[in-house]
Amino acid sequence: MADPRVAERFSRLVDLMARLRGPQGCPWDREQTPESLRPYLLEEVYEVLEAIEGGQASALCDELGDLLLQIVFQSQLAAEAGRFTIADVSRSITDKLVRRHPHVFADVQVRDAQEVIHNWGRIKDEERKAKGEVGILAGVPRTLPALVRAQQVDEKVARASGQRTEGRDVIGHLRQHQTELEAAVAAGDRASTERELGALLFSIARLAHHLDLSAEIALRSVTERFIAHVEHLEGAARKRGATLAELDPAELAPLRRAPGASRAD
Repeated sequence: MADPRVAERFSRLVDLMARLRGPQGCPWDREQTPESLRPYLLEEVYEVLEAIEGGQASALCDELGDLLLQIVFQSQLAAEAGRFTIADVSRSITDKLVRRHPHVFADVQVRDAQEVIHNWGRIKDEERKAKGEVGILAGVPRTLPALVRAQQVDEKVARASGQRTEGRDVIGHLRQHQTELEAAVAAGDRASTERELGALLFSIARLAHHLDLSAEIALRSVTERFIAHVEHLEGAARKRGATLAELDPAELAPLRRAPGASRAD
């Protein structure tokens, strides 16, 4: 059973947003458009991710609230334009969840989570066809971060074609692109270097797909470890009244390599 307070508190949020947009509301809120809110929406998504990674429930609760506000704000703007309301948004996602879980809400039988994922993809494809979207990649947003988009493209092509590259072949392609990248760099060919770097990155996204990992999350994780190491060195430098550049070269040596999972960085 849902918490009986949900409807009351959510309705209050919706009413509050309508008031902020009203004639006696907030001048800033009244000036906003769907387009002007885009950077705030993106910022809130990343702050939710940071709160999840930080493991603090109170921070996550706060950031989810900020993200929810962006959804309610966009829905209020749409309602004012006569396009849809927050009720339509809620109905749309509810209907979608029911439709994509026939093993829960209908008579479909599944053996495991992998079959659930397969059915989910098939249902999504049917939904896109019903909307008139053609092509297996029609549902991949162009606005995704490049690494995320590359992995989604590879996953969709693999599912639609029934072809899944073997792990040894993926690693072989990685090594091939690394060799070609080194040759392009040595030749001073900037265009080829960019092309081979892109091919190497795409192969990494493909390897992540093969390993059932997220290339984006893996990169975020190693970047966070690198940042933590830099901050540690900065702290050590400050204690000596120095800057990062004034530290001993041996102390700075780890900054020339990516922090590895098997080392204490």
